[in-house]
Amino acid sequence: MKIGVVTSGGDAPGMNAAIRAVVRYAIPRGVDVVGVKRGYYGLTINQIRPLNLRSVGGIIHLGGTFLKSVRCPEFRTPKGLEKGRETILKNGLDGLIVIGGDGSFRGALALQTAIEIPVIGIPATIDNDVTGTDETIGFDTAVNTALQAIDKIRDTAQSHGRVFVVEVMGRDRGFLAVSIGLTAGAGVILIPEIKFNLDSICQKLKLYDEWGKTTTIIVAAEGIGDTYNVVDHIRTHTRFEVRHTILGHVQRGGSPTARSRLIANLFGTRAVELLLDGAQSKMVGLKGDTIISKDLEYVCRVKKRIDRRMYKLAEELAI
Repeated sequence: MKIGVVTSGGDAPGMNAAIRAVVRYAIPRGVDVVGVKRGYYGLTINQIRPLNLRSVGGIIHLGGTFLKSVRCPEFRTPKGLEKGRETILKNGLDGLIVIGGDGSFRGALALQTAIEIPVIGIPATIDNDVTGTDETIGFDTAVNTALQAIDKIRDTAQSHGRVFVVEVMGRDRGFLAVSIGLTAGAGVILIPEIKFNLDSICQKLKLYDEWGKTTTIIVAAEGIGDTYNVVDHIRTHTRFEVRHTILGHVQRGGSPTARSRLIANLFGTRAVELLLDGAQSKMVGLKGDTIISKDLEYVCRVKKRIDRRMYKLAEELAI
């Protein structure tokens, strides 16, 4: 048996650990492994490299993906899929493991349909927006990276009695912002899924001030729009001194946490087991403490819901 592994879409800390787990679990079981370089783009131009036990040494602690990842709009077209199909046939692949997010899995599902090759997905995205799993590889690392930054911001905020608006990643979804906001003790969390009113935010800040709360951290997902508008509105309608910080792509990088590495190892080995068992079109995931698998079609079709209980809890604890 010969399988390929590809990292697609945005990078996430722990992708390297997942690649390592796939290779080192597969090879002792008689499975040859090749890596597809630069995501689906590499699949369209036949950028393939053999992977062995040593080629994945010393990467478990590294962020990003050593196979690289390039966004490939062409892969959404019949021509791009045909190129990917040709690469798979030319290299004699019997299965493919795709490490990425929901966009990567839509590509995997289309490829599996086009060539009828077994495809297994491993969810890896800092956004944690993939249906069928409680957590994705890299999410815990991104939360902790943002949390460390906000802890430092809080020091200066408290020294000067300021309000800080901290923009975190989350172009379409607010999973990252909710977890960061709750664990950072944010006074306000703004996410795309829940409508908010700028005047209400100002009223809340004034109420906090009456209660003796001298500083407030506002965590805002980038998907709510221009977060500078939030800053300007607070400055215009209150007496508070406001500062603005965009954490940006710093959240994608860095050494993966122990949890991100643990999940990567569990997902990577389970993906190989599924291929060996003859499974097709599946994604591995986490439900509670159990590693599960879901149909890729279901993962791509159903939108993951934000946990409004966590959002509400963060509001209640902000007092």
